[in-house]
Amino acid sequence: MATFYVPSTNLIGPGVVKEIGPYVKNLGYNKALLVTDKFIESSDILPKVTEPLKAAGVEHVVYSDVDPNPTCKNVMDGVATLKEHNCDFIISVGGGSPQDAASSMSVIATNGGVPQDYEGLHKSEKLGLPVVAINTTAGTSAEITINYVITDEERKVKMVMVDKNSLALISVNDPELMVSKPAALTAATGMDAMTHAVESLVTPGAYGVTKRLSMGAIELIKEYLPRAVENGHDIVARQGMVDAIFLAGMAFNNAGLGYVHSMAHQLGAVYDLPHGVCCAMLLPVIQRENAKRVPAAFRNVAKALGLDPTGKSDEECAAYAIAEIEKLSETVGIPKKLTELDIKEEEFDFEYLSKNAMIDACAPGNPFTPTLEETIAFYKELF
Repeated sequence: MATFYVPSTNLIGPGVVKEIGPYVKNLGYNKALLVTDKFIESSDILPKVTEPLKAAGVEHVVYSDVDPNPTCKNVMDGVATLKEHNCDFIISVGGGSPQDAASSMSVIATNGGVPQDYEGLHKSEKLGLPVVAINTTAGTSAEITINYVITDEERKVKMVMVDKNSLALISVNDPELMVSKPAALTAATGMDAMTHAVESLVTPGAYGVTKRLSMGAIELIKEYLPRAVENGHDIVARQGMVDAIFLAGMAFNNAGLGYVHSMAHQLGAVYDLPHGVCCAMLLPVIQRENAKRVPAAFRNVAKALGLDPTGKSDEECAAYAIAEIEKLSETVGIPKKLTELDIKEEEFDFEYLSKNAMIDACAPGNPFTPTLEETIAFYKELF
């Protein structure tokens, strides 16, 4: 048996954010905590959300203190604001950071406790506070998934929560909210989506439906990500990436991820690096190792990336797929080494990050279980 999680209502397409008022109003709640970050708050994006809300008579209070890698403090401050203003639902606006923070706030608002209580799989008992998730980046798919990640700033660990009670009621993916995103952010979030699609395709947890979703996402990302990076106002490319992240999100939400995410989470927690960049750098490193164990799984990856696998060996398909992934990263301008991000090898705590990667919630989804020595070697490849 497979259980397939996805929000009950999903609004997708150019200009769809203008239509959110009645959908939110019909939920019947009184006041929203609008969770976002400082960038969104100071941009022209927020009015595109708040104006339809006001027109529909939906009250809201803005909480914008969400960091790029959201912390436990961000979450607890948000919960305090929610209680102070008697908010009975949440509207999240932004990329993965506000979406993840809102998911954590939602669960804590109804279950109590602190973010650390919910690390791991399905730790909450009650449905979270209702969430309307309005996405502004084509990458994380956090608006439609049951996964969220919060940084424990004291332990310097990214905690992965997989919790069906955090699933949003409504997701909104409007490519017009994404046209102002800079090229580097577009590239990083797009490669995060590629990582979702590839990992969810080669994981042992993949099955018929999720495999089709993953392959569709890979096809779209290869076609549209370079265009979206080159010209952010290419609305066709932006819509293509919206479609891609919706497919990839449904795929990994129900099939799982792998060791790329396990290792990337540690880089974000300790060095506050962009998650998508970390994933993009690690993706070929880990997939080369996965291909040695499950080469047949890469036939579908290669096919989605444009190869006719007829007459090709599994190993040839895997080599093609990994080369195409590396080529795409280079095309969109992803750094190749951690030194390009001002991380020094002599100051890098290989053992600490590797031990945390091994116990990350995404690790069991990988086709094989790396040892501590192997994980250290993978991190060393990034230098």
